[in-house]
Amino acid sequence: MAAARIYRRKWVLVKLPVALGALALMAWLWLSFMPMPPRHLTLSAGLPDGVYYAYAQRYAEAFARQGVHLEVLASEGAEMNLQRLRGTASPAADLAFVQGGMGNVGVDRTGVARLETIARVDNETVWIFARTPGIDSVEQLQGQRVSIGPRGSGSRRLALALFEQVRMGAKDIVDTEIFGKAAAAAMGRGALDAAIMVSAPQSSVVQAFLATPGVYIVQLKRSAALTERLPYLQVRLLPQGALDAAGKQPSPPRDTAVLVTMSSLVARADLHPALQRLALDVAREVHAGPGPFHRAGDFPTLRRIEFPASAQARQTLVHGRPWIEEALPFFWAQLLLRLLVIVLPVLLLALWLVRVIPAYLRWLVDSSLARWYGELKFIEYDLARASMSGLDRVKYLQRLEAIERNMQNFATPGYLMPRWYTLRQHIDFVRARLYKGRGR
Repeated sequence: MAAARIYRRKWVLVKLPVALGALALMAWLWLSFMPMPPRHLTLSAGLPDGVYYAYAQRYAEAFARQGVHLEVLASEGAEMNLQRLRGTASPAADLAFVQGGMGNVGVDRTGVARLETIARVDNETVWIFARTPGIDSVEQLQGQRVSIGPRGSGSRRLALALFEQVRMGAKDIVDTEIFGKAAAAAMGRGALDAAIMVSAPQSSVVQAFLATPGVYIVQLKRSAALTERLPYLQVRLLPQGALDAAGKQPSPPRDTAVLVTMSSLVARADLHPALQRLALDVAREVHAGPGPFHRAGDFPTLRRIEFPASAQARQTLVHGRPWIEEALPFFWAQLLLRLLVIVLPVLLLALWLVRVIPAYLRWLVDSSLARWYGELKFIEYDLARASMSGLDRVKYLQRLEAIERNMQNFATPGYLMPRWYTLRQHIDFVRARLYKGRGR
């Protein structure tokens, strides 16, 4: 009987396969549904002298404290950052800072990675610096030497969008292709007439322009109309002296209306969920402070986003990270979580199976022996009748032979050997009685 043979070798035929199957199931679930997060990430930031790059360095420090190495990639700006996220520029990036208004740049629904917003992280000002006082429209920059940022930057794209509102283009200015601190120096020596850039007030480039003598901050007229046509822009008031109240002349010298846009931390949608939660937590650490245009705690946020919100980031923003990630170091928390969710349930299932399957096989084995005992008891009951015919006796003898053949093929477990020998003795006893009554 197959059940008896399997039961006799249950360690090899039952328990070992269950253990191997449990290990295989754990590995499959671990690798397919809950893989461990990678220990290396890349973040595409911005120019090395820009505020994005400075933020990225703080991100790298915060990630390093959690055991994740964050590689910071310098870039020409937000457009290049998007290309790296989508995998259309090398090297590819997992995270990137993206300027407001870039949500529809280079959109291709096929063959590119899907992107999600981790959070809006900061307000950025649209700065227009000029050497000529009294400029209040981008139309007045026509024919002048203007820095509008490197190709692939969000500053350049926004500057061109401002030109489009007054039916201008890059051909209507002299594009010097000088940018950053070099543009501030060029403006100081008269080699540049104006500069348009998008950056936070604390940027070293902005500070370089503000420190250059003879450079003015342009306040655009009809700025409210621009925000209607470019909804990713907002008008904010930059108070007098907000940038340098202690200088000989406060900067700006008077209250100035400026355009601002919000920058975002954007990730590939396939970024590990735990790393998305960690990225939001790091963003909260870096950007939670106040700024010229926002109060402490306003950032990070998921208001007015241009890419779909990360579900993990939204949950973390509302409820915080899971308690296990708050209580333990990041990778220890991930390991313990998988032990609780995958290893423990599969282990309990395996332990249950290695008890239930042998018990079921033992029941089958015991049932076979009990069935033979029952048949033997039935024969003995008929023997007690005085009217048993010779044909019946022949039939019962044949049945006893069949039971013996089955017993010979029966791989009897050790614990059943006493009952097996007792059954053989009973069979011999009943056969003797059958033979004894044949002559009657």
